[in-house]
Amino acid sequence: MHLAVYLPLLLPVLAALAARPLTNRLNPKLATWLLTVSAVVLAAASSAALALLALAGLARIPLVDALGHWSTRVMQHDNPTALWIALIAGMLLTAAAVAAARIFWRRARTLLAAAAEAACLPGTGELVVMDDPAAEAFAMPGLPGRIVVSTGMLQALDHAERDVLLAHERAHLAGRHYLFTAAAQLAAAANPLLQPLANAVAYTVERWADEHAAAVCGDRRRVARTVGKAALAATRTGARPRFPASALGILGRRPASPRTEGPVPRRVAALLTTPPDHRTLPLAATAAILLTAALCSLEAASDLDALFDLAHLR
Repeated sequence: MHLAVYLPLLLPVLAALAARPLTNRLNPKLATWLLTVSAVVLAAASSAALALLALAGLARIPLVDALGHWSTRVMQHDNPTALWIALIAGMLLTAAAVAAARIFWRRARTLLAAAAEAACLPGTGELVVMDDPAAEAFAMPGLPGRIVVSTGMLQALDHAERDVLLAHERAHLAGRHYLFTAAAQLAAAANPLLQPLANAVAYTVERWADEHAAAVCGDRRRVARTVGKAALAATRTGARPRFPASALGILGRRPASPRTEGPVPRRVAALLTTPPDHRTLPLAATAAILLTAALCSLEAASDLDALFDLAHLR
């Protein structure tokens, strides 16, 4: 409890710093899995650390000791957690639980709403063409999922580029990318230090879909050209992000803007280079961070349990 309980609270900072390099150096599919699992594990470990600190601080209160049949003298003398630390931990844990519950409810509601909306879209096929001059395209999760493309987007692309667009959107549905983004956002709500990981996952699912489209059409430069043309068309036609919160599109969550550099230029640049491969060092480093967080949480829990046992013995 002297050191192990605090490491899970600090490791998310290290993970946040490593998020962007991982997105650039790893295969997008692997990066998505790695970042999502890392966010969930680190959020759970940091929440467990806060819970242990809060519980250890509560054990300093004589009334709590009496209810638990613990020795107040042992809890006061051998307990390494100060009461003020426990109070801060308790407040942070409460805030994290409330934020996570709100995000969980919001994401579950949007997924259900998207599925219901997908079922109500006209036609029975996978593709739905929307009569709208604004250039938009997105994939809506559902049973089954649907791909919505505006006439403005179709007019901006040629036949081969439309095939790229559809391959990109099909990758979102087949890979259930909305679940990865939802899990990462839930982890970031529980621990705001993990927000860079959630942002990275939002980027890597788009890169995953880009690489899938490149594999289907066999031309990475064509995919890069399609992404760039779609972004320019969205800017030119004044497209707005009107699709459901759980949907994913070729332009990400926001259309490209001439005033701010978004993820589209990064994606185009990545498609114009050789595809990233599986690298051992980033995988090993990430595994070491997650293992450290898990072991520290277990060690802190074991130490607290030993303290309670000691208090009972005396």
